[in-house]
Amino acid sequence: MSRPPRIQFRDLHGIVLLDKPLGLSSNQALQAVRRLLRAAKGGHTGALDPLATGLLPLCFGEATKLAGSLLGARKAYLAECRLGVTTDTADSEGEVIRQRPVPQLDAAAIETALAKLRGRILQVPPMYSALKQGGERLYVKARRGETVAVPPREVEVYRLELLARSGDTLQLLVECGSGTYVRSLVADLGEDLGCGAHLTALRRIWVEPFREPRMVTLAQLEQAAEQGDAALLAWLLPVSAGLADLPVLRLDEAQGMAISRGQQIVLPGLPETGRCVAYASDGALLALLEADAAGRARILRGFNLPPD
Repeated sequence: MSRPPRIQFRDLHGIVLLDKPLGLSSNQALQAVRRLLRAAKGGHTGALDPLATGLLPLCFGEATKLAGSLLGARKAYLAECRLGVTTDTADSEGEVIRQRPVPQLDAAAIETALAKLRGRILQVPPMYSALKQGGERLYVKARRGETVAVPPREVEVYRLELLARSGDTLQLLVECGSGTYVRSLVADLGEDLGCGAHLTALRRIWVEPFREPRMVTLAQLEQAAEQGDAALLAWLLPVSAGLADLPVLRLDEAQGMAISRGQQIVLPGLPETGRCVAYASDGALLALLEADAAGRARILRGFNLPPD
């Protein structure tokens, strides 16, 4: 029996806005797309649980340098939760540990509970999560039956709104910052309402700067791969797409040479605070910069790319 031909991986740079399917881990989804693209290097920008679907930006080649920036970006979700049932994972994949009757709740009562979870809040991450404690993932400890005191941490919830209600099922819109667990928001909401709750469905709809993403499914990528490389690479956004919400600096040849050498220089037009993107005189993406206290350009990420 002959073996399938070995994949010839290649240097490939860019971002794919994957619509992650239900049931796949983020890493499984990444590896599937990486094999289709034959990309030598890839990474994702913050895991979506197998239960979750929706936008998973996948970074390849030089774009992997942006994974940390996108990971910390603002995100938005459509979440579905069921009142009256608490699970050990805070979602529908866990074991039911408590059931309680759902009290009579009007829109005002639900809004009062939601309001407490907006803004900068302290949140206890779920025990079944990928956070590490003592060098080990929490979900590994949980699967062994260990109970660990997980310290609360500050997260930011920009929007938390009730979109619809059907019986004991709520549809929520969540807009939050990095490190926020929607499962924990749902669990806290349920406790405040006096009946408990767990997450039954979750879909990520955008991640900054991709506010209106043109997502692609695995099936679409597989079909494109059959049509040829051009059809497949049409779904690969340039690395610069991950920096589209930042101010732009166009450098002359001398400035570009200095930045490419890693030198700190004073640049006209450099924002007093915050980050900006520097392009070389030939249009190539050069660096992600930040102004220091002296007004010099500090290089956060340097890129080795041809012009877009």
